[in-house]
Amino acid sequence: MIERLLIANRGEIALRIASTAHRLGISTVGVYSEVDRNALHLDAMDVAVALGGTTPAESYLHGAALVQAALDTGAEAVHPGYGFLAENAAFAQAVIDAGLVWVGPTPEQIALLGDKVAAKRIAVEAGVPTAGFVEVPAGEAPDAGDLFARGPVLVKAAAGGGGRGMRVVRSPGELGDAVESASREAQSAFGDGTVFLEPYIARGRHVEVQIVGDSHGNLIHLFERECSIQRRNQKLVEESPSPGIDDSVRTALIDGAVALGRHVSYLNAGTVEFLVGDDGTISFLEVNTRLQVEHRVTELVTGLDLVELQLSVAGGEAVPDQAAVATHGAAIEVRVVAEDPAAGWLPSTGTIARFDVSDPVLVDASVRAGSVVSSNYDSLLAKVVAWGSDREAAARALRRALLAAQIAGVATNVASAAALLGEEDFLAGATRTSYLDDHPDVVRAGPAGEDELALLLGAVFADELAQRDTDRVTGFAPSGWRNLRTQGQRRAWRTGDVEHRVEYTMFGDRAEVLIGAWPVPGPDGALAPDERRRVTVRLLDRSATHQVIEVDGVRRRVDVIHQGDVIHTFGSAGSITWTRVPRFVDHEAELAGGGPVAPLPGTVIAVHVEAGQAVHDGQLLMVVEAMKMEHKITAHADARVTEVRYEVGDRVDTGDLLVALEDPDA
Repeated sequence: MIERLLIANRGEIALRIASTAHRLGISTVGVYSEVDRNALHLDAMDVAVALGGTTPAESYLHGAALVQAALDTGAEAVHPGYGFLAENAAFAQAVIDAGLVWVGPTPEQIALLGDKVAAKRIAVEAGVPTAGFVEVPAGEAPDAGDLFARGPVLVKAAAGGGGRGMRVVRSPGELGDAVESASREAQSAFGDGTVFLEPYIARGRHVEVQIVGDSHGNLIHLFERECSIQRRNQKLVEESPSPGIDDSVRTALIDGAVALGRHVSYLNAGTVEFLVGDDGTISFLEVNTRLQVEHRVTELVTGLDLVELQLSVAGGEAVPDQAAVATHGAAIEVRVVAEDPAAGWLPSTGTIARFDVSDPVLVDASVRAGSVVSSNYDSLLAKVVAWGSDREAAARALRRALLAAQIAGVATNVASAAALLGEEDFLAGATRTSYLDDHPDVVRAGPAGEDELALLLGAVFADELAQRDTDRVTGFAPSGWRNLRTQGQRRAWRTGDVEHRVEYTMFGDRAEVLIGAWPVPGPDGALAPDERRRVTVRLLDRSATHQVIEVDGVRRRVDVIHQGDVIHTFGSAGSITWTRVPRFVDHEAELAGGGPVAPLPGTVIAVHVEAGQAVHDGQLLMVVEAMKMEHKITAHADARVTEVRYEVGDRVDTGDLLVALEDPDA
């Protein structure tokens, strides 16, 4: 039995591994970068070692420092979690060479199966169905052969995972740029820029089979998971069992995964991934030689702890008999990410003001109130998982938990995920990889109608209370008091790109409110009458943290976080963040130099223009890497470059002007 375990990772997976280790009586050693000095995962460790540095390369990807940390603290074994060095064969070998136990497959298996091209060859040898492919070594010109004759082509990194180093190419003319970009991203993320090409299937199902092998020659499966709902080829929703395959396809997937695992005498936990077409055609994708983010859904339906299985196999024990493994009910997981779905899934950084998912569901979180979400690491904040006696029950429980969740400080996908779980096609099991493209309303979902109105009024009257509390001159008087009343208090509030104008008049604990209440710029200089609404509001219970309001006879509670001109509001139907629109515009800001700005903090990894160059609308100017993703900075109109303000390797902050542009005729 392992006595002390070093967890070579951060965030929620480090916490997840530690929880099982502690239940088994195993002491844990954590690690952290300078950025993570006060991170949540450190609280779960018996001792933690500072790796130094701020970037992954300086910390969690520094294999020698991780091995030394294990030796210095008396750890006997190393668990890599997922991401970072989890699928790095050289690191696994370094751990073993140091006399430590590696909790994972052998270095040889990681090297063989971690290379997706090699894995496809192994799959063919094992008789597993797979599509054709063309390898493109780093630095070489791509040749797609006859792949485009079948339709779009997918450029895919040979190493790593997580959707990084992947590009969809729809015409041969786009291939060169796509390969260059995917190769660069793969080199940055995995240290290997090799990519390959394969047919792109837009509407398949992404289904994977969990396998576990031991050192005694046994290998079992823990059935399948479906992970089809994705953005940027990265999973957002995972579930078990798959709702869209029949028993014959399920059997073929499991048989193929087991055959591949036995072909290489696979050790420890791994996942064999497939794409399933609407006609039931199965195509092998890859093998992930590590624990998966979505392993929790398998645990909930089988009752087995996958981390415990990993540790027991690493300690030389045998896996359970296959006959003892069965599934019960259904489980669904949503990844909560710091991204804005309505803004093209743009990552969001900042300080978490509140993180509360209190409904009775399983939550693996990497943040708490006060945690800083930086651009140095990926955007995953938490996994929220629910089990039910059937799929509909699991979806209902999970949706309820997400609607009631209170997360503030960064943009998240919570509202869209909650909408998705109640959407008709999702409940019918129509969950192909094109789901989010096919359902744009889900992506832009949020509280609407009376629920949105209640949250708006919660913000209005939270602000009114705060204004009175800080008013040292006329705070004694009723809100909105004047010697001669001609109008109520007026405020404008923005959420996203929508502005709401509110006028209210207070009468003790009652208020008369007009929504869309005063003239705004437009063809006729005012809002149309049918856009205005008058409501009566009773203020039943008020504090700095909540407002209990009655709107036209219907009572609701709105919880609030007030941060200056920003108010986060939470209700039973979801949450909305409101920004108070200033009464006066700073025209100096409008006169600042034109050009694209950094969407979030990151590092410049490519510059495509120079001063004096003429550029056209949509032309690529610069590439910024943040949260392990590349963000293309493009021109939004024909222009001339007057200044390129940053070079490759420079750090940029949100709002920094990257390339100064002027009218081409200036």
